[in-house]
Parts: sequence; C-alpha cells; structure tokens
Amino acid sequence: MPSLRPLLALLPALLTALPLAAAAQADPLKAAAAEAGASVTASGLVYRSLKDGSGPAPAATDTVRVHYRGTFPDGREFDSSYKRGQPTEFPLNRVIPCWTEGVQKIKVGGKARLTCPAAIAYGERGAGGVIPPNAVLQFEVELLAIAGK
Repeated sequence: MPSLRPLLALLPALLTALPLAAAAQADPLKAAAAEAGASVTASGLVYRSLKDGSGPAPAATDTVRVHYRGTFPDGREFDSSYKRGQPTEFPLNRVIPCWTEGVQKIKVGGKARLTCPAAIAYGERGAGGVIPPNAVLQFEVELLAIAGK
C-alpha cells in the first residue's frame, strides 16, 4: 500500500490556499485589487500591467487591434482571439466601458489584465447567453496596434 506521507505533507498548504480561493470567488474585484501592481480607477476597473509597451497609448476614439482572452473570475474562458488565431480590431469607443477605459492605459506592445465590475461590463443585461447578468469579467488584453499610428 502506498504511503500517505507525501499527500499529508501537502495538506497544510492546501488548507492555507482554500480561504484565499474562497475569498477570490466571494469578491473577485477585491482579490484583483490586492494583486501586486494593481490599481483601481474611479469606475471600479482593476488594472494590472502584465507587460509594459513602448509605443503610444490609444485615445477613446482610436481604432485598436488587440489579442485578448476573456474569463470569469473562476478562470472559465468565455472568449479568446488567441483561440481563433486572429486578433480583432474595433473602435475603442464602441465596446464595453471597461475596455474603453482600460485599453487607453496600455501602450502598443503592452499587455494588461482588466478586471471589470458588472456596471462597466455588460451589467444587468448580460451578453449573448454566455455572460450572465451582473457578471464580473476579467480580460487579458494585448495591444498590437493603433490604426493610423
């Protein structure tokens, strides 16, 4: 019979991690704001740079080209341009307010995590049967280019 000692040795670490995981699920905005380097804007957006860019930052009226991955706070992915193998391009003022605000903080070549409160994401209406009402969303956004710049 195999020894349980290796598993028992992991038990303290697992018990310590459980309250942290539960807290992140209970309040994903608070958990995101507690991450090193995160900042919270007046709208409640939690912004965290993952890679600093060296190019210009877009204005709200610019058209941007990005790669992104959208997840729920529990890590379930609901959308990804990476999985489609194709970046997407759109006018920054034609997306959810969280993106309009957050992507303006990224310089070309940079990547950031945006944790979006429901009020500046899809709010009470949700989206496309995929995003439920009042959902907090997380996006990793890589700014590839700004059209015309």
